[in-house]
This record gives sequence, C-alpha cells and structure tokens, in this order.
Amino acid sequence: MDSINKKSLTEADIRTKYITPAIVGEDGAGWDVMTQLLEEHYFTKGRVIVRGKTVSRGEASKADYILFYKPNIPIAIVEAKDNNHSVGDGMQQALDYAETLDLPFAYSSNGDAFLEHDRTPGANPVEREIPLDQFPSPEELWQRYSASKGYSPQQQSITTFDYYDDGSGKKPRYYQVNAINRTVDAIARGENRILLVMATGTGKTYTAFQIIWRLWKSGAKKRILFLVDRNILADQTKTNDFKPFGQAMTKITNRTVDKAYEIYLCLYQAVTGTEEASNIYRQFSPDFFDLIIVDECHRGSAAADAAWRQVLEYFTTATQIGLTATPKETKDVSNIEYFGEPQYTYSLRQGISDGFLAPYKVVRIGLDKDLDGWRPEAGKLDKYGFEIEDREYNERDMDRNLVLDKRTELVAAKITEFLKATNRYAKTIVFCENIDHAERMRQTLVNANPDLAGENSKYVMRITGDNNEGKAQLDNFIDPESTYPVIATTSQLMSTGVDAQTCHLIVLDKRINSMTEFKQIIGRGTRINEDYDKLYFTIMDFKRATALFADPDFDGEPVQIYEPKEDDTVVPPDEPAEHGEDESQDGTIVDPAPPVGPDCEVATTPKRYYVDDVEVSVATERVQYLDADGKLITESLTDYSRKTVHRSFASLSDFLTTWKTADQKKALLEELTAQGLFLDELADQVGHDYGAFDLICHIAYDQPPLTRRERADGVKKRNVFGKYGDQARAVLEALLDKYADSGIQTVESMEILKVDPLRSFGTPIEIVQLFGGKAAYRAAIRDLEDALYATAA
Repeated sequence: MDSINKKSLTEADIRTKYITPAIVGEDGAGWDVMTQLLEEHYFTKGRVIVRGKTVSRGEASKADYILFYKPNIPIAIVEAKDNNHSVGDGMQQALDYAETLDLPFAYSSNGDAFLEHDRTPGANPVEREIPLDQFPSPEELWQRYSASKGYSPQQQSITTFDYYDDGSGKKPRYYQVNAINRTVDAIARGENRILLVMATGTGKTYTAFQIIWRLWKSGAKKRILFLVDRNILADQTKTNDFKPFGQAMTKITNRTVDKAYEIYLCLYQAVTGTEEASNIYRQFSPDFFDLIIVDECHRGSAAADAAWRQVLEYFTTATQIGLTATPKETKDVSNIEYFGEPQYTYSLRQGISDGFLAPYKVVRIGLDKDLDGWRPEAGKLDKYGFEIEDREYNERDMDRNLVLDKRTELVAAKITEFLKATNRYAKTIVFCENIDHAERMRQTLVNANPDLAGENSKYVMRITGDNNEGKAQLDNFIDPESTYPVIATTSQLMSTGVDAQTCHLIVLDKRINSMTEFKQIIGRGTRINEDYDKLYFTIMDFKRATALFADPDFDGEPVQIYEPKEDDTVVPPDEPAEHGEDESQDGTIVDPAPPVGPDCEVATTPKRYYVDDVEVSVATERVQYLDADGKLITESLTDYSRKTVHRSFASLSDFLTTWKTADQKKALLEELTAQGLFLDELADQVGHDYGAFDLICHIAYDQPPLTRRERADGVKKRNVFGKYGDQARAVLEALLDKYADSGIQTVESMEILKVDPLRSFGTPIEIVQLFGGKAAYRAAIRDLEDALYATAA
C-alpha cells in the first residue's frame, strides 16, 4: 500500500484504504463495523425549503463516521479529508457535529494519522495526534468517558443499558438519543428533578418510553407513573409507544386503584379532586412510585397552587421528569423553578432547520370591523331583540361579546376559497373563541361547502370537549388514511397533544392569550408526513395572533407572511380569560347557553349580542415575507429586492457583466434566490410575462422591462442565426419560443430537447449533432442568450 500515491486518492479512497482499517483494527480487534460504526451517516433530513409553489429539501448533515460504544450510545465522531489536507483540517466540522450529537470525542484524519479532541471535563491534553495503528478501542474511550463522569459500576450498568428494539429497524433520531441518554445519565448520578424541552412533533412520548424502558429494565426504577392531561393522549400512549410494556402496564380509570402493576398511565384529573376523598393518589403510599413523568408539564404542574401539583409533592421521594414543548415562566408559574434548568432542549427552530418539522406560510387576513371597530346606532337591537350596549366593539369583542353573522360567513368563505385553490380534502383545524363560536363556524362551513358536506356529513365537524359525537371522530381526524372529518372546528380540545400528521391548514379565529398556547397551536401542523405529501402547512390568521412571531420567546419563524392592510395598528396586549367561561377537565371552554329570544328567562344583559345585518369585508391586502435569515421584512418587497440585488451588484453595469459571462444563468438566479430575492412574488406584482432578467433590471435599476415574447421576437427580426443550417436554425427558433413561454432556465436545460416541438427534430443527441457536437450546441445557446440580452431594455 506504501507504493500508492496518497495525494491522488479521493476522500472516499482514503476512508476505505486507511481510516476504516485503522478504526476496525487488525483482524477486527477494534470497532465492530456491523454494530459500532456508521459511515457517511445522515443525521438530519435537510430543511424543507418552500419557494413560491415549489418545495424542496436543503442539504442534510452527514458525518463521515459515528462510533458507538453500544447501539444508541454514540461516543465519537471521525471526519475524513483527502491527503491534500492536513491531519487536522476536518476538526472544526467534527467539533461542530460532536456538539450537536453530544459526543465526548472528536477525530480528524487525512489518512496519515488521527487528531483527537477530548471534550470531557478536565481533559489534558485536549488535542493530540495519534498514529493510524493506535486508534483507541471502544473500551478505552468508554473508560475515559466514565472516569470523567465519576461513574460507579452500578451507574455504568444503568447508563449502558440497552434501548428497546422491536426488530423493525426503527431507530431514535439524534436529538431523541441526546435527550434519553442525558436523562438516564442524570438519574444514574442521583438527580431527581429533570426537565426536557422538545418541540411539538419531535416524539416526546417515544423519548419518554425509552427512558422508562431502560430505567425499568435495568432495575433502577421499579414503579412508574406517567401523567397526561388528555384522555386521548393516555389512550394513544398505551396503544402506540408504550405497547411493549404489555401486561405490566395499566391505565387508572374510574378512580380505582390496582397496585399489582408496574407502569401506570393516568390523567391528572383522574387522581386529583377538590374533595379529599377524590384524591385517590393517596391510596398509594408516598414511596410507591420511584419515577413520575409529567407530560405537557406547562399546563399547570409548575403552579404552586395547581390541584395536581399535590401529586408531585405527595410522591416527593420519586424521581420526577417534566416533558414540555413550551416551558412556562411567569410570576405565578415556573417549570424551571420546580424542575430546574432543562436537561436538554430541542427547539421548534432547530426541528425546522434539521428538516424533522414542517415550516409554514402565514396568511394574515384583517377584517374591517376587527381593525376599524363597529359602533351600533342608538337603540339597535340584536337578532334576539336585546338592545346592544352603545360602545365601540373591536377585534377583542368579536365572538366573545359580539357575534356578527356576516363576519363568520366571511371567515368560512375565505377558508373555503383557500381549500378550493389547494386541496378541498386537506385536513384543517379552525380554532374558535369558545364552543358557541365553534358550533356556529361548523354550521357556516357546512353551508359554504354544500356539495362535499352533502356527500358526507363528517366533512365538517365540531370537535369540542362537550360533544361526544365530535370527540368520537378525533381518532379519524388524526388518522392519515381516514378522509373524514376534513375540517374540525374547536376551541381548546385540539390545541395540545393531538398528533395530526396531515394537517395542512390551521385557522386562527381566536385571540391567543400566551406564547405557550400559541406554540402549542402551531405545533398541530409541524409534523411532516411525506407519504401524504405533507411537507409544510399554512396558518390563516384572522386575529393577528401571528404577531407573536416577533416575540423573542418564539423560536421558529414562518417562511412567508401574507398580510391584509397597509397601516395595521399595534396588536393590543394579551388579556386574561374572561370571567364566566370555565375550563372543563379536558381543557375545553364551556359557555353558558346563548339567549334564544327577547322573552327568554335569561339575564337582561346577555353574555354576547348576535347581529345578522352588519356587512363585514376584507381590508386592503399587502404581502410580507421573510428574508434569507428568517426575519420578517418590514419594508415593501420591491425596496427589499432592490437592496438584495444591490448587495451583489452595485450598478446595472456590474449586473450585466456578470449576467453576460455566466455559463449558466440558472445558477446566478439560484444564488440570488438563496440571498432572499423572491422572483415568483415579484412576477406576481410586475407581471408573469417578464423574465427574471427584466424583473431584476426593472426592480433594481429602474429599467423599462421587455416581455419574454418581445425579446424573442426582437431576436427573430434581427436574423441572428443566419450562420446556422436550416434545421439548426429551426431548433434555435423553437428554443426562442420556449423562452418566451417559460424563461431562460428552460432553454439552458438539455431536458427541453425531449419535449414538443423540439423532439420532432430527433433525439437530444441527434439535435446536438445538427450543430456539430455538444460544445458547438452550447456555443449556439450562448449566442442565443447574447442576442436575447443584447440590451438591458
């Protein structure tokens, strides 16, 4: 092997011939290539990129080698370079990946030796060079890592205990491995209060299952309580992620206790109550459970006066783990005060960046009566005969104190318009102010879609805590294979924990009172399901709730915002929930019955007024977008685009020179798009008949634009192609027509030669031969482009 010129080898050759043999060792005495080594391993999916109507994935993160002490217990990363690089040239990338993957050791190699970076606390030296034949064994690295942790033999047995493996090949994602291993490590070292923050849709329940499995099977924990706040969550957990627990698991129901089990699933509400007798958790001794996991712990466990906080305090000797997507920190409620700083955080922003969570567009629709307010004329009666209090009603009042039927009809019409333009069977959740609003919205959507609602009565359904028929359809709504229900109207029931993988549209027609609630609602759409073409979703916002995107506590920006009005006012501050609305056990706001007429026996001042003769319209619309860094663009799209182009090309001359010399115009346009130039959206404003060249010259340099057809006709009139034969000239004229129809990117692609009318000239190879070969054909395309863009206008 010494006779091989290493400098001539590719990185792949260096890996195969030098690095892999060094890691595996002589006769396989080092790392087991089947169970302890992953080579060229993608550990993210690649961000979903939404550009106009096209969706693609960005580049996924790929490690050259990840080394495992045991399955799902990764310990080192190795980054390889070809031999024209130095030994340490891959170290910075290795360290970046090691930080992401929670790995204590990072290595770089060019095939001559290894550079090691020891990330364990107190390491000395931190970096050292190692000969190829002295790469550390799995046991050596594990012992060094264990020593840095100060593990006892018992702690080692817990932290190395196997994950559950069902044989299907399902593997936890890297961030789940991080969360599981950090938690097991913390518990092995004696920590008793642990907080895990993981964005909605990232598999918190599966993560919890693996934590419980490893602690239970290793004997570290013997009796476990898993608390949830929705009945459907307990059922989903029992039948899905927790199914391997089998006969050792039970769900506490009907306030009855059987102490013969080891794994207990329970609703918070089932074990607590206002009367001492209903607090059935006291039927267990305080030391009965040694592990309690609280799902969605932002929903009250952190409040010192929460009824079921008593459960945690009663079982105070148990290790307690809080799971949440949205840790709650207010003057009254604090997850961190109770559980401590998060052991691990995987944010919505990171999930979207990694491509595990769906990005989203935002359609903001401002309605005139919301934005401008409405004041009734003196003595005006609502439709039930009540005199309406004389004051100005605005967005805060809509569907709380005042119901405008025509407003509800307009919202339903906009939802229907969106679905008709995209997919009328796209799963949709409409969040309403309360149950009365959800029911009225259901009726109005039925009337807005009489054809599909007539075909199947479940096309639109109200799914709220007080409605058994609707709740019975919740499983069907979240089942990707079930067509119905398509549209679900709700108030609170579906705001957390509902695993709606194929939800394409979320409609906000309610005021959002907190960042926690906002994140939970957004989380209903963030799951990706590529089998059902769900890669992104849309939020339709009628209440300016998405102004919370600007809040520093929000950690995942939208890809596009469509806003309604030229001069929007500042969004009013959040307000507490209104008095008179009670939250039921499943979190649904329950309203008093609405008045039914002027003579009914209700209070003389009704809870809300119902008005059916006031017109409502959509306010003036404008479009807002996000820049390349994900920040909201506050200036006009035209001004922003001009600045974007000027950053790369200060003058028209600079742009024209680069455009003329670019081998592929498509590559230049892609580079500008990556910097934040919205060509599709500019075409919406200026006109779809203009090509990218003219859009840029017009927007950035105030040049009068020519349409693609005008440019193509100008070339034909100048008889530019006289030097070519008849057939070659006919090919170029056909390409000019294609340019006029579709733009320059089409002309540059060889694929265009396979479609009509060009394929009538022969196969792509035969067409290229008409010009004397591929080089001559490419030169002809350059001539065509030079002729098209001979003038800026």
